[in-house]
Formats: sequence, C-alpha cells, structure tokens
Amino acid sequence: KSSKTDSEIDVGYLNAKDAYNLDVELMSAPGFTLEQLMELAGLSVAQVVYKVSSQSTSKTLVVCGPGNNGGDGLVAARHLVHFGHNCIVVYPKRPTKQPHYMNLVKSCKDLDIPILDAMPKDLSTFDIIVDAIFGFSFTGTPREPFNNILNDMMVAQREHNTPIVSVDVPSGWNVDEGDIS
Repeated sequence: KSSKTDSEIDVGYLNAKDAYNLDVELMSAPGFTLEQLMELAGLSVAQVVYKVSSQSTSKTLVVCGPGNNGGDGLVAARHLVHFGHNCIVVYPKRPTKQPHYMNLVKSCKDLDIPILDAMPKDLSTFDIIVDAIFGFSFTGTPREPFNNILNDMMVAQREHNTPIVSVDVPSGWNVDEGDIS
C-alpha cells in the first residue's frame, strides 16, 4: 500500500535523449508549436519563481541564452512583471534572424523590462536569479560570455545566498550525469 496522499504525484527525471524525444513528440502533428511550448514553459517558470520568492515584488534577474531556454526566460520575465516582480533581463547573445525572439524582446520592452547585454556589477541587490541560459541539449564547456556569467551567478548564490531557479537544468550541467565540473 502506498503512503502517498491523493494530492502527491510521482516525479521523475528525463535524460537528454528522452527530453529531446519528448520535445519532438510534443511538436509532432497535430502538436504544439515552438512558440506555444515556450509560452507554457515561461509561464511555468514564472509560477515557480513567484511561489519560491519571499515576496511578490521581488527584484528578479532573468539571464537568457541564445536558444529556446532564452526564449522561455523572456516569457517568464514578462509574466513575472505581471505578477508584480521587478525584472531585469540579461540577454548577451540575441538571435537576429528569428522573428519570434525579436517579438519576445519587444514584448519585454513594451512592459519597460530593462534588457542588458552584460551582467550587472552588483548581484547582491537581486532577490532571485532565473537561469534561462542553456537547456538539456547543451554539451561541452560554456564559452564567453556565459562562462563568466555562470561564475557570477554561482558567486551570488554562494556569497549572498541568492536562490537560482533554472529552466530545464542548471546551465552547463550534463543532463545525464549532473554537475561534472
């Protein structure tokens, strides 16, 4: 007999191959579009950040990478502002040939969300950081500017106890093996 209550659910983990296959399945006909999945992921991230943040008006740093995780981060920032958070986005490598990403940036700018090219000098002023840099498909070693950005985030976590919420998986981790650095 299970000791779980009706409100509890089993949580499992996906390896990189299974996560990729799930994305393919979700986008197969008549599946979701990339834009729909990004909206759902960004809203989910925003809900988690809102739930774990100590106050509804938290000062939130959202650090975005150049791919789909970055798009999820832009969507999350937009929702977090609607939830009352004061967001700043760091987006150092912006895709310039994909209209969807340009539209996500515009929607953030329309809400007066500052979008920076580099990390702010003082991360101690942020209540929470959203890591939307790399997702489950990332392999290898992060290069500039992301290796320094990840280091800055780890320092903020270690020295200021700033919580970090990651989209998919902490950026730079090996999805199948964890933090191998």
